[in-house]
Amino acid sequence: QVQLVESGGGLVQAGGSLRLSCAASGIIFSDYVMAWYRQAPGKQRELVANITSGGRRNYADSVKGRFTISRDNAKNTVYLQMGSLKPEDTAVYYCAAEFEWRYWGQGTQVTVSS
Repeated sequence: QVQLVESGGGLVQAGGSLRLSCAASGIIFSDYVMAWYRQAPGKQRELVANITSGGRRNYADSVKGRFTISRDNAKNTVYLQMGSLKPEDTAVYYCAAEFEWRYWGQGTQVTVSS
């Protein structure tokens, strides 16, 4: 059974930082591209960042220079370090594991107040 469990969301003031974590089980973690997506109210889910097993990273233009994705293959965990947060970063953030299938976590709320 595949499980992706996110943690680390919360309420933060604009300009602040948060770190999201996603612990994976039930998959061969190193086979998967790991990703963070987000969905704001009334908007489509969008890719925030992803990272290959080898560490190649890709970011949405809106978060470049502010967010950093990383992974620890020994701990089956992917992280999203978010800095210089803006109110428009407010969304539910989802972890995803992508290989032959895409598996989703349950999501964690991030709210940035102005």
